[in-house]
Amino acid sequence: MSANGKWTIADVPDQSGRVAVVTGANTGLGYHTAAALVQTGAHVVLAVRDTEKGNHALARIAAAQPHADVTLQELDLSSLDSVRAAAAALRRSYPRIDLLINNAGVMWTPRQLTADGFEMQFGTNHLGHFALTGLLLENLLPVRGSRVVTVSSNGHRFRAGIHFDDLQSEHHYDRFAAYGQSKLANLLFTYELQRRLATQQQNTIAVAAHPGAASTELGRNAPTLFKPLFALASPLFFQNAAMGALPTLRAATDPDVEGGQYYGPDGFGEQRGHPKVVSSSAQSHDEDVQRRLWTVSEELTGVTYPV
Repeated sequence: MSANGKWTIADVPDQSGRVAVVTGANTGLGYHTAAALVQTGAHVVLAVRDTEKGNHALARIAAAQPHADVTLQELDLSSLDSVRAAAAALRRSYPRIDLLINNAGVMWTPRQLTADGFEMQFGTNHLGHFALTGLLLENLLPVRGSRVVTVSSNGHRFRAGIHFDDLQSEHHYDRFAAYGQSKLANLLFTYELQRRLATQQQNTIAVAAHPGAASTELGRNAPTLFKPLFALASPLFFQNAAMGALPTLRAATDPDVEGGQYYGPDGFGEQRGHPKVVSSSAQSHDEDVQRRLWTVSEELTGVTYPV
């Protein structure tokens, strides 16, 4: 760590020989996460919905790092067919996967449905990653030190709950509450996955992270009235995407990380700063809800886990 005890990108250990799959790696947090892993020697797969943007990201990384070991995989988390196709391709290409970083997400979208009829935020942020992780897990389980890192948000605390009676917001849609539900689901998933992993093996752990208030494209779906406020607030309250990626990078690479931990910024309100272990809401630790969400997620995606 730095002289002041802060964890920085310089603390990312050598990742040579490791294979990392990063979803949503063409921009924002995912891009900076992927670039840092490439810089420290990992082979990184940019798993992206838009392959044109993905190729631009790959070219940027390669231009900055001539010996970059980086490839592209098309992945649309809002389509289970796409998730299954991407997972099959990744399983074939990478019998060994060290890091799966579930980073991609959408925020505050107007109500719309995924290809499979799920509410877009819940379907993309939670169900897409639930399916992808389940389909790739057998390639991680034999690998000592492998990790599943899922990116949540402070949004898991606000207007958030798992509405089992209306998971797809068919009866009432509130874009903020739907986002909160999806980010709470990310944590419930992480904690339940860790409990299952810990009872069966010692190689793979599940960890979560959140970026605080990071300046990325995620806010592009903010209501029109909010956009001027975002523009004014960003320089004062938001940190850049490179800083926002640090909690994810620490969760993915720090040798002292333990399964079931949650990393976020160390500043006021966890909005900015360097990564440390943080706490999540009481709701996220409700084991009955964790198990119920897991069962429902298996039913909705058709994906069952080897743990």
